[in-house]
Amino acid sequence: MSELPFHAHLPIGEQLAPPTDGIPYWEICPYDGDLRIKVLDEPVLPEPPRHGEAGADDCNCTKSPDERVIWTDGQWVVRHMGEPGTVPTVMLSSVGHFDLSDMPAEVAATMGTMIQRLERAVLSLGGLGRVHINRWGDGGAHFHMWFFGRPIGMMQLRGTCLPLWEDVLPNMPHDLWVSAMTAVGEALAAGGGEARPV
Repeated sequence: MSELPFHAHLPIGEQLAPPTDGIPYWEICPYDGDLRIKVLDEPVLPEPPRHGEAGADDCNCTKSPDERVIWTDGQWVVRHMGEPGTVPTVMLSSVGHFDLSDMPAEVAATMGTMIQRLERAVLSLGGLGRVHINRWGDGGAHFHMWFFGRPIGMMQLRGTCLPLWEDVLPNMPHDLWVSAMTAVGEALAAGGGEARPV
């Protein structure tokens, strides 16, 4: 087996034609018209370190533990994004500096309950059809997940393209955003932990 088995089939350096039935043609894709696919670059090996990879001293979550916090219970923390987005968006992260692969078992055991609590808190805002939950992990080595509230009835915002729509749609009014972030923190605090002012 090749040292890089998942690379051999990739058309690195080649210009590709857009797919005829892929995401650009789905009703949930925010882009229309002629799209051009970027050429794949060669792999970067070793990969550059993620933010916080060197440890807690290199991580913004531990350098500024109270920044943008709307709720915490000492084990988990929920943060807003610092400014309004198109939809209500919050980030769940661990207080301790670790990633999913090295998360202590006692913290991991509470993650499912925490995800459920946060989804319910976001849905309690009203006017939302679903909460999209995403974890990518390529930007930072500190465990974090994104929660995006999809406005009810906005069927084009369903699924994987919601973060792309965030790039092109206008942001919600500031007072609505502050109210939403405050309400999410308070809804979580009703089940334990401490809400923080936005």
